[in-house]
Amino acid sequence: MIARIAGRLIYKSPSECVVDVSGVGYLVFIPLSTFYSLPESPAEVAFLVRTIVREDSMALYGFVSEAERRMFDSLTSVKGIGPKLAINILSGIEAKSLYAAIVQSDLGRLTKVPGVGKKTAERIVFELRDKLVVLDTDIAASASVSHAFNRMELDALSALVNLGYPQRTAEEAIQRAKKQHPEISDIQSLLRECLKAFSR
Repeated sequence: MIARIAGRLIYKSPSECVVDVSGVGYLVFIPLSTFYSLPESPAEVAFLVRTIVREDSMALYGFVSEAERRMFDSLTSVKGIGPKLAINILSGIEAKSLYAAIVQSDLGRLTKVPGVGKKTAERIVFELRDKLVVLDTDIAASASVSHAFNRMELDALSALVNLGYPQRTAEEAIQRAKKQHPEISDIQSLLRECLKAFSR
């Protein structure tokens, strides 16, 4: 499976691009967020890639951040959501906002994305809300305040950092949430309070 592509960008559009790697042009499907971050061609670029293999085809989906690729993987795990719809969703709402909408069960925000009706939004929330807060904790060992955080708080810190928030900003948000809401006892509530603070 292809996990990363680096080469010369020779064509781009809001939904796809072509990358020349040693004389071979690879067609890569992309969300709008990735398109907006691309330089003008020709230029050297690199993508994180998810390869989707079907009986009669193999398609490459490219992203500029691990957060986008993780969210793409999560979306395509939902029944009825294929890679094209997942890319469409990521084109309509950035990964951070999508994560927040799912964790907060914000159906109104999700249904604003073209192609996502109420039933699809409900299914996304139902199937992903609990899964998304259980992210890897690779940054736990290097967290500057890890000695003061319990397991739940370290998991929340990892989730926020994986979403792209600076580690120090995430740490401060968790500390504020703990101080303002000492009754919080689950990661979903903690993340919800942190994301609310970021959106103010």
